[in-house]
Amino acid sequence: MAAVDYEAEYNLRARVPEHPEFFARWARDAEDYRAEMLKRGRAELGLSYGDTPRQTIDLFLPDAGNDAPLALFIHGGYWRSLDPSLFSHMARGLNGRGLAVAVMGYDLCPNVTIADIIEQARRACVFLWQRFGRKLLVYGHSAGGHLTAAMVATDWHALYPKAPADLAPVGYAISGVFDLTPLVGVSMNQDLQLDAEEARRVSPLFWPVAPGRVFDAVVGSEESSEFKRQSRALEQTWYERKVETCYEEFAGNHFAVIDPLADPASAMVARLAQLAERVSG
Repeated sequence: MAAVDYEAEYNLRARVPEHPEFFARWARDAEDYRAEMLKRGRAELGLSYGDTPRQTIDLFLPDAGNDAPLALFIHGGYWRSLDPSLFSHMARGLNGRGLAVAVMGYDLCPNVTIADIIEQARRACVFLWQRFGRKLLVYGHSAGGHLTAAMVATDWHALYPKAPADLAPVGYAISGVFDLTPLVGVSMNQDLQLDAEEARRVSPLFWPVAPGRVFDAVVGSEESSEFKRQSRALEQTWYERKVETCYEEFAGNHFAVIDPLADPASAMVARLAQLAERVSG
């Protein structure tokens, strides 16, 4: 059996040469959505949850305002690139279905470690809990899918005794990476700085997870074999640990697969709205 070429499997920008067009479109659509929501008085931008400039949350509220159910979106970029300002419009779909959406930023590798970013995402969740007193639906793309799984598997009481044990009981990861050990030998690891032990330590696939959580692992139909394997592996492993799991493929490559998040009528957003009903408190 031939060895897996992890460099080819995980080098997303090489696999999708037109990726700059996606980034440019995201930037335009996100800016337009921020302007629209600010004009309507439905956006709060740059809320600080930590002690560095990138630890901020942009909050987009539906017509129901502060009484709406709450979701957290975490962007991708292999923990080392991109910015939440590219993803404001990813709140449009759930806003249109009556949910409030927080879009979080975080510090990037190599300035911080992936373990640091996991802790920042946890702080963002606690910040939202302290403000709204609500549990969260967490959803994310790529590295944000990894962080989504990390939030669902977090032992919140051990870290923040005042938070509910199931602060983030439901997750939806799009094209996530849940086993980071294949990344140790690829070129991006010059920024991630993972060794075999650390890669396993920050991989939610290997973590304990509380029974009764709900988690969807979805992926683009045009993704690499490794990305599909990652989502299938988490779906199956967590199912065996008594998590209610689902695996699904949506049309598109790694970047196109998240476009439906901006459409309230899309099947992806319909599923997210259904999952939001599973979050109580």
